[in-house]
Amino acid sequence: MPKRILIVDDSPVILAASKHALAEAGFEVETRSGIDELGDKGADGFDLILMDVQMPELYGDDVAAVLKLERSVTTPIYLFSTLTEEELEERAREARVDGYISKSEGVVHLVDSVRRALAM
Repeated sequence: MPKRILIVDDSPVILAASKHALAEAGFEVETRSGIDELGDKGADGFDLILMDVQMPELYGDDVAAVLKLERSVTTPIYLFSTLTEEELEERAREARVDGYISKSEGVVHLVDSVRRALAM
């Protein structure tokens, strides 16, 4: 059974490219174009969540922190952004999420990072 990944990002281009690359690598991928599409149970049933940081309605690291700390989501959450590695690392630590992946590194890096995150 393929690992299920949820990508939350406001960019249709990023969603399409990321979904295509991860699906080609054998993952089952669902996308949400914003935080409002998550809903109360939107994080359930996934093996990994990739959360964009800079979205129009809220910062993804704030949403991730709420999911982890207040809603007790146990699914690994990785921040997914073009921010610098230093800023991503700091935001991931502050949000108490499981890690981060830079969009700037491209889709090959994305697939490799997801495989490492899922210990595949």
